[in-house]
This record gives sequence, C-alpha cells and structure tokens, in this order.
Amino acid sequence: MRAPLLAAFLAGAASVLAYAPFGLFPFAVAALAVLAALLGQAQGSRRGFLLGFAWGLGAFLAGVSWLYVALNRYGGMPAPLAATAILLFCAVLALFPALVGASFVRLRPAGGLARIALFAGLWLLGEWLRGWAFTGFPWLSLGYSQTAPSPLAGLFPLLGVYGVGGALAVLAGLLAFVPWRNPPRARAATLAAGALLLSAFGLGRVAWTEPAGEPLRVALLQTNIEQGLKWQPERLLDWLDTNLRLVAENPAELVVLPETTLPLLVEQLPDGYLAHLQARMREVGGDLVLGVFTRDAQGRIYNAAISTGRSPEQWYAKRHLVPFGEYSPPLFGWFYRLAEIPMSDQSRGPARQAPMVLGEQRVALNICYEDLFGAELLHALPEATLMLNLSNLAWYGDSLAQPQHLQIARARAMETGRPMLRSTNTGMTALIQPDGRVAAVLPAFEQGALHAEVRGYRGLTPYARWGDRAALLLAAAGVLFAVARRWRRTAAHG
Repeated sequence: MRAPLLAAFLAGAASVLAYAPFGLFPFAVAALAVLAALLGQAQGSRRGFLLGFAWGLGAFLAGVSWLYVALNRYGGMPAPLAATAILLFCAVLALFPALVGASFVRLRPAGGLARIALFAGLWLLGEWLRGWAFTGFPWLSLGYSQTAPSPLAGLFPLLGVYGVGGALAVLAGLLAFVPWRNPPRARAATLAAGALLLSAFGLGRVAWTEPAGEPLRVALLQTNIEQGLKWQPERLLDWLDTNLRLVAENPAELVVLPETTLPLLVEQLPDGYLAHLQARMREVGGDLVLGVFTRDAQGRIYNAAISTGRSPEQWYAKRHLVPFGEYSPPLFGWFYRLAEIPMSDQSRGPARQAPMVLGEQRVALNICYEDLFGAELLHALPEATLMLNLSNLAWYGDSLAQPQHLQIARARAMETGRPMLRSTNTGMTALIQPDGRVAAVLPAFEQGALHAEVRGYRGLTPYARWGDRAALLLAAAGVLFAVARRWRRTAAHG
C-alpha cells in the first residue's frame, strides 16, 4: 500500500503546478486522473480514504504552506509549533478528498460511464463541502486552475468554480476508467472529451453581460507597507503620510487604497485627516475608498472600507472572516496565546450589504478572503456594475498566495460578468475584465498606482442567476445515476 499512497501524495503535490503562477493547467487533469485510477483499483473504503487523504495532503502542503509565514514570521509563533499547526490544518483539509475516496470505493459501480459520473459528482460535492463546512476554506478548489488559456474557462459563467472542477473530474475519469486499448471505447472517450472542451471553449466566446455607462477613470493604489513594520506605533505617522501622498499624486474619479491601509480604528485618526482626504477628492471630482478598522456603539470592531469624496460617505464591513486570523473559533483561545495577531477579535458585517453608489457606478465590495466565496458575492447583482476587492497579503510574504489570489479574482470576474478591481498592499493590484483577462497589473512588492479606464457592466450570467445550485444538481444526478446502475447490477446478480 505504500507505493499507491506515495503516488497519490506526489500527484496531489503536482496538482499545484496547474495553478498560478505556473499555469500548467493540464496538470490538474493528470493529477486527478492518478487519484481516480488508484481509487479504481483500491479494495475497501478504508484504502480509498487513505488514498484521498494522501492526495489531499500533498496538494495542500504544496499549495498553502505559505500560511507558515503568517504564523511564524509575523504572528510570532515558534517555528516547530507553526509547522505543526500548518501540518494539522492541511491534514484537516485533506479529509475532504479522503471522504471522496472512501465514498467512491464504497459505491463504485462496474461500468466506466457510471464510474466517471460517480467520481465527478463526488469530487464536486467534496469541494463544495470544503468551501462550506466550518465557515469554509475553498482555496485550491481545482476549478481555479482553469482560468484562460484553459478551454474550460468558458464554464465559469455557467457553473462557477465547482462546476469547472466537476468538468475536470469528468476528464480525469475518462483517462482513468476508459479501457483505452479498446478502439471503439477509446474513440468514444476521445469524442466525449473533445465535445466537452469544444463546448466550454465556445461558451467562453459568449458575452453574457454588456457594458453600461461611460468609462470610469480609476487609480488602484499599492502602498507596499511591510507587514512587520505596519503595526509599530513609531511608524504610524509615516503610514498616514504615505496614504495621503499616494492619494494626492494619483487623481481619478475612483481612487482605492487597500485593506487596512490605515492600521488603526477610524476614530483614532488625527483630527482633520479624513476631512483632508475628502476635500482632495472633491477637488478632483472623485471618490476614495479605503480600508480601515471601525468600531460601533457596542464596541464591536470591523475590518471595513469607507468612502469619501463627491458622493455621500458609505461603509462596508467584512462579513466572512478568516478563522484564527480575524476571530477565534470556540475552544481555540490557546491559539492566540501562542500567536500575536493585531486586531484579531473582529465582528462580522451584515450578511447583505448594498453596493456603494459612487458617481454613476454601483460598486460591490469584498475584502481579501471574501472573494473565495463566489456565491456570497451574488447578492449584489444585478445592481452592481463593478466588483472591488481590497486585500492585504503582506502576511504571507513573497509566496504563492499572491498569484493564487489573483487567479481566484479572475474566476469571480467570469462568474459575475463584471470587471474586478483589486487594490492590495504588496500585490497583486490589478484590473480584471469580465472575461477573466488581466488587463493591467502592478509588480508585487513595489509601491505604485495602477491607472486605468473601466466600464461598468449590466446583465446576469447564468451562474449569477443560479449560483452553485446547477453544479450541485448535476453532481447529485451523477452520483444517483452511478448508484442506480450499481444497484441494478447487484439486483440482477442477486
């Protein structure tokens, strides 16, 4: 059993090459096909569980080990404890592909078509469950690896990231379960794979939404404040001056500063600071959106964004918080005694917050981690014309986190049919078009401003109408089809 487990582990680790910054998107199909083939030969659901666990552990250790930087370098957690915490976290995430593996072996039918349907359905359901359970952690959902130039990118506006992952699992199942030495079946499988890829490619040429209104001049600011210095009290005035200077030097109709660009509560800002920013934006006829912490009358603290300028002042509060970074799950108070994370006791914002009305645009905000949850962003549609993400990935240093997060934002743009604007502290600040194309991006770890013109969009993609329901129904249908085939075969031989 050691050789299959090692093969599964290495295949999972290799799957990370499919994501940004590597962009070798066919690796996703190949890596998943290895797991499917191993599960096809496994005896007993326990072995299926171990194979899925090994695959998942390889994928998550290779793909999200950058979390170690946040815990050790910036959180102050001793290296052995930080490494152990990351190992345990990845092991928990690996339980989801492990459940897929165990369920597949337990329900495995004899026919190739039924096996493909079962594997794809279970894989999609497993990834959706990982994005939902315990508030969810959908990072490295396999569908994210299929942004353009992958032909499967055309499925994002229809089925979302989980549906794209299900399509990948279908292709992996074709590789793993079709007897390729049988010419008729090999031809049928090739035609099926070709039809799927060509259909997805063709759907990618459909314009599901359309431009609305006049172009908007935007300036997306990247402050590049080193995380280890950001919270030092003696440097606070430097950071306040940096933000003022960047706003003054980059006039536009919409100027955006990143998440928590002001590392203190808004009520603690020097007298006249916000008034100065407001006057500057009114002078140029624009609006400023910036990230800052706010506190309500009950003392609750929010990771928030506020606007100031020509339009009425508005407020958005992050509603999907990062466990262990922004709030403590029950029974985990010990974690904060080992790590030093500023402003780590935050409250969730309201579940449904209206887009900011900034000039002629309706801008739907999300803050950092929130853009992992595509279905949660749909409530702002169809009213919103633009999507805006404020992030601070300085916590994770120079790692895979930044290009991976940009790829996630590309998926959100395609799902919603809206441009996605990103303003980040250390990268990657970018303008993403509704087709997922990165129109412009700033170099990471450099201070600067991205100036661009962007059009608002109106209309709804199929995914914006259905959310994840369509993909989940297809997955459930695949599983039920496979189970029914297995039951009929068992009854016939009973």
